[in-house]
Amino acid sequence: MFAPLVILVRNIVGQPKFVKLRGKAIAMHSKAITNVCNQMGIDRSRRQGWIRLARDNGKRLGLLA
Repeated sequence: MFAPLVILVRNIVGQPKFVKLRGKAIAMHSKAITNVCNQMGIDRSRRQGWIRLARDNGKRLGLLA
């Protein structure tokens, strides 16, 4: 679904810059999940499960192209 856009951005900014940008986005998303879990009192194992789910959904939606 998003794969064409991801590939377009990667081609425009270049592979090294894209990888760096992607890493920052993944880190920010993981921090957001962690903050929500901490505020709600959700334990570490469930949080890790949500982070894995987010990663798997990203693959399925083409965000990790």
